[in-house]
Amino acid sequence: MREPEEIGRSLLAWYDVHARTLPWRVPPEKAQRGVRADPYRVWLSEVMLQQTTVAAVAGYYAAFTARWPRIQDLAAADDADVMAAWAGLGYYARARNLLKCARIVTAEHGGRFPETEAGLRALPGIGAYTAAAIAAIAFDRQATVLDGNVERVMARLFAVEAPLPGAKERLRGLAARLTPPARPGDHAQAVMDLGATICTPRRPVCSLCPLCGDCRAAAAGIAATLPRKTPKAVKPTRRGIVYFARRPDGAVLLEDRPPKGLLGGMRGLPSSDWTVADPEPAPPCTAAWTVTPGAVRHTFTHFHLILDLAQAEVAATTRPLRGRFLSPEEAPAQSLPTVMRKAYQLAAGGQS
Repeated sequence: MREPEEIGRSLLAWYDVHARTLPWRVPPEKAQRGVRADPYRVWLSEVMLQQTTVAAVAGYYAAFTARWPRIQDLAAADDADVMAAWAGLGYYARARNLLKCARIVTAEHGGRFPETEAGLRALPGIGAYTAAAIAAIAFDRQATVLDGNVERVMARLFAVEAPLPGAKERLRGLAARLTPPARPGDHAQAVMDLGATICTPRRPVCSLCPLCGDCRAAAAGIAATLPRKTPKAVKPTRRGIVYFARRPDGAVLLEDRPPKGLLGGMRGLPSSDWTVADPEPAPPCTAAWTVTPGAVRHTFTHFHLILDLAQAEVAATTRPLRGRFLSPEEAPAQSLPTVMRKAYQLAAGGQS
């Protein structure tokens, strides 16, 4: 294996030719001329990309930056508008922290992000990875960025057979050895691009990799088996009841969930608690409910969810115990989190 400096030069030379075109990225030819990425857009994209693919994020990113082009605009936004714009992207605590962070940066930092990893990590929703990514990409700091793509490249390059997540800190140390003082932002994006396009989870294209001659896993014929992972525990299944009540004018009963917890702060159909045992009915109003058992199925990070769908057409004078009736124009299905959107569209016959 060559020295880290030589590996870094090969990687950057590859990146200069093959860098992905991404809406939040400054291309390498501009970066080398001193053009810096907008920290707001780097932060926004990195938060959106947590546990989510580039393809899924692109549309949300475009909508957010068109509606809130500066961090000050986002800080001044209505919570409900931001949560609705985030609907469908998942991991809704990210959206709550997005607002908290925007408001702190605006109020306490004059609308400018801190330039150090320590300063960035003090902000809501910014962990080690996101802080390093912003520091490197937006401020050209020599920060070690470690996401899933980087972990995979390091595990293969150095033939680390110890499984994740236990091997994470070792992989971070290896990535740090390769992180150069010059062009650290481009280096970070180069490693991520290599993992996303060449050193992929399945069937890595080693023949096109600029580091193939250095890769110990490729030499040993085990690249496709790395990184190894500790088997995950079987996800439990929870059950619940979701309620779809519609008035003659088409308005549907919706409620805002509590600010904390799963889907916190999001608008959705009323539901019972989600429990491992059979759920206790919790109808939001008196009605002649028709129940379809197990109609809605959804998987969250830590559990599977099966919901019975209870439907009722109610009178215009119905007064709910919780929530309020909103027209499809006021609250379209698309503004609801995915699991609630599934139930809404199923009950409404696919119409929103």
